[in-house]
Amino acid sequence: MLFQDRREAGKALAARLASFKGRPSLIVLGIPRGGVVVGHEIAQALGAPLDVYITRKIGAPHNPELAIGAVASDGTLLIDHHLVRRLGVSQDYVDEESERQKQEIGRRLAEYRGEGPGPELTDKVVILADDGVATGATTLVTIQAIKSQQPTELILAVPVGPRDSIETLRQEVDQLVCLHAPEIFWAVGAFYNVFDQTTDDEVKALLKINRDQGT
Repeated sequence: MLFQDRREAGKALAARLASFKGRPSLIVLGIPRGGVVVGHEIAQALGAPLDVYITRKIGAPHNPELAIGAVASDGTLLIDHHLVRRLGVSQDYVDEESERQKQEIGRRLAEYRGEGPGPELTDKVVILADDGVATGATTLVTIQAIKSQQPTELILAVPVGPRDSIETLRQEVDQLVCLHAPEIFWAVGAFYNVFDQTTDDEVKALLKINRDQGT
């Protein structure tokens, strides 16, 4: 195991991002749910506001852990057409699953943020945090959606991910901080001693801590 838990991983990433501390235009975005725990530690260390950016994986039929695409909260959709063709996935399935994930994004946004608007990212320095990447599909669509809002700089911060996925994502951002990028990769959770499910209540509590601090 590399990390005791997500908090330890977040603290380690924060140490690598220390040069961003005090930047007035800085914002940290966590990908729920686990990425918010990592992002919280980064935001605390850098004195930055924390918010969520929700992207949902579109899983393959009969194998929901295999991503055939992803959808972001602003409607950005990324489909792996090669994989869709290889698996023989129908367009109806893609459409229906995309809509289902959009509805789940809406539910989570209401749960985490209420009726409040999302963060304004134009001309901001954005640190996007997650607890790890696997195929990178969900992360890629998140990056594309954020870039469409024209931040000044976009930094991806993840504790662990397979080397090929990390190198692909590195081309999409201004800076990528990854603590461990092995060639042989099984699952994100394999690199944590504790990798339990982060709950909606935990996400809300971390966002409230940050809001109450007024960072």
